Amino acid sequence: MLVQAARTGNLDAFEELVNRHERRIYTLARRITGNEQDAEDVTQEAFLSALEHLPGFREESSFGTWLSRIATHAALKIIRKRKGLPTESLDAATEDGALPHPEYIADWRESPERLVQRNETARLIDDALAKLDEGHRVVFLLRDVEGLSVKETADALNLSEANVKVRLLRARLQLREHLTRAFGDEHNRVTPHKH
Repeated sequence: MLVQAARTGNLDAFEELVNRHERRIYTLARRITGNEQDAEDVTQEAFLSALEHLPGFREESSFGTWLSRIATHAALKIIRKRKGLPTESLDAATEDGALPHPEYIADWRESPERLVQRNETARLIDDALAKLDEGHRVVFLLRDVEGLSVKETADALNLSEANVKVRLLRARLQLREHLTRAFGDEHNRVTPHKH
């Protein structure tokens, strides 16, 4: 209802959409860019772009998913501009096919959902996310944090679905290793087998 009202020019309805999604979009942008000022810029740009393009929104996905895609593209643009790199498809990165071999594996004592509820844990997770390279981090954020499907993630990033799956697996393995160092039980540490 709010989306339809906003499409007809009802700015109060659009303001309510902003209120509902602003925190989530800011958090996504902050995690992608790693910078508060850039995240604020991305959030503002995402909502301005959404307002401008709202008449063309076809509702093939939810408004939140559509907004996440807009914010992701804006965040990636800022990262590339900051690095002085030309804009290129994430698919251009070569994939060597090798999976990372974790240095440590430990038994997890609590569910990830419980761990995320703690502030210290959220900070550690953000730190671990920041250590992922851009291509893996963005796929993880869209797929596992924002809840986009593999197809939606692939479409948002102009990747193949297979590439999304590979990057997601690598991101999860790398995050698990980083977080295992923080949360794993040292007494249950196991050296993984090399393949």
